[in-house]
Amino acid sequence: MKQFLQFSVVGVLGFLVDTAILYAVLAFGDYYYSGRVVSFLGAVTFTWYMNRTFTFRNRSPDLFRQWFHFLVTNSGGGLVNILVYSLLIASFELVRSYPILGVAVGSIAGLTVNFTLSRKFVFRTHGKTGSRVL
Repeated sequence: MKQFLQFSVVGVLGFLVDTAILYAVLAFGDYYYSGRVVSFLGAVTFTWYMNRTFTFRNRSPDLFRQWFHFLVTNSGGGLVNILVYSLLIASFELVRSYPILGVAVGSIAGLTVNFTLSRKFVFRTHGKTGSRVL
């Protein structure tokens, strides 16, 4: 439960990063969909680092491999996140006016999927020693 709460706090911070990047991209034009892909990649990088450092306290020396594994593993939740966002943007003028609403609902939809996959496949422990994989 402690890890889930820490993962959730990191997720809230990631939501802020996600939203800030999206709004920065939107300042250049009507890039609701491509901007969301850019903001997702920024947020997933931020949350990988924060979860690595604080939630799972993982010190694997292979940073790129672990980041890539986190990105691939969290693509399930990321896909849910971006699909929910895209459906809301396409369906509701209110969400087009306030994209933060779509980012929020999408983030909540992907949270549980991402935690479960990250804990099981990216930051898992092995054996009785509790040694970390990746």
